[in-house]
Amino acid sequence: MDVMDRDQTIEFLHNHVKTEMLMKHLYSVEASMRGYARKFGEDEDRWAIAGLLHDFDWEICPTPEDHPNYGAQILRDHGYPDDIIRAVLTHGDHTGIPRESLMEHTLFAVDELSGFVRAVALVRPSKSLDDVTPRSVRRKMRDKGFAKDVNRDDLLKGAEELGIDLDEHIAFVVESMKPVATRIDLAG
Repeated sequence: MDVMDRDQTIEFLHNHVKTEMLMKHLYSVEASMRGYARKFGEDEDRWAIAGLLHDFDWEICPTPEDHPNYGAQILRDHGYPDDIIRAVLTHGDHTGIPRESLMEHTLFAVDELSGFVRAVALVRPSKSLDDVTPRSVRRKMRDKGFAKDVNRDDLLKGAEELGIDLDEHIAFVVESMKPVATRIDLAG
């Protein structure tokens, strides 16, 4: 298996991911990572693979606390590179592994935001990314009952770690997700 081949990584995901909802999240994060890799002059395919893989073990972990450590060993066993595995391990704070590389900071920054942007789009009348703005996302961030599992501090911290204004970060993630809007059911 060529672990850096997107089609083979998608096949790998289909062996581990059980729901279409999680696949839509992985595609959203992949698109955001690809967008930022292009912006930063990094390897788009490599960053996209990290985005695809970051939550692949979410549904198969024995407990939420085991994520993503549980999946890291599976990734190692399949031959995924150390930098991608490390990005997966650092995409949340609970592992205690500090983020060091730009890819790691970016994965953290786009993970929760991609999911939150998707949730915002789904409650817009058009159910489309075309109606999602930084203002609409910020408004929903203040609504503690909306997407209550999303840590608002992580949304702020992600932009801060990238050194990017939150509104600019939101707008960039929304634009990065538009090429996959049909695949993630946000084309309106």
